Amino acid sequence: MEFLDPELQAYCDAHTNEEPQVLKELDRDTNVNVLMPRMLSGHFQGRFLSLFTQILNPKRILEIGTFTGYSGIAMAEGLREDGELVTVDINEELSDMVREYAEKAGVADRITIRTGPALEVIPTLDGTFDLIFIDADKSNYGNYYEAVIERLNPGGIILADNVLWSGKVLEKNRKKLDKDTAAVLEFNRKVQEDPRVDNILLPLRDGLMMARKK
Repeated sequence: MEFLDPELQAYCDAHTNEEPQVLKELDRDTNVNVLMPRMLSGHFQGRFLSLFTQILNPKRILEIGTFTGYSGIAMAEGLREDGELVTVDINEELSDMVREYAEKAGVADRITIRTGPALEVIPTLDGTFDLIFIDADKSNYGNYYEAVIERLNPGGIILADNVLWSGKVLEKNRKKLDKDTAAVLEFNRKVQEDPRVDNILLPLRDGLMMARKK
């Protein structure tokens, strides 16, 4: 997932704000006690999400893919005082952990946890959103995009994580085209060709697609 020279990445980390103590604890807890901890956003991307959200200052955020709550807590730092972050995940087993750390971070009252398949949950949500963060199963990225684009306010932002897929978007970095890589390639093509948005693919961590609704 890391494409930058390790020493350059360390330099970037050293010149990025420290993560709050509660997120350091969540990072450590996730790495010790949860399977596939590499799914965690982590310090560098977490600070990007926090700062970007503080700049955007959204009233409502939708997150598809909660995991242990790191990215959601980071984004909640930039919500308006009366704002809400709705986070959706299929894994109910991690909900207690998410609530625990949201409480510790002082943002539990701003975070609504919804459990179930996102494509079933999204149609039941009320209202529209200013920021949507997609970080779930890659096979459904295109479906998630279509499900949320009409729920995004004009000028709102969609962020989608892992769109470089450990470099496998390039043919030279893969032995064969697996279904997840194919889904990421199709998603990137879809956004690039969508006249409803302006977009940029950022080589941040494992790739972050940013699309602004016109």
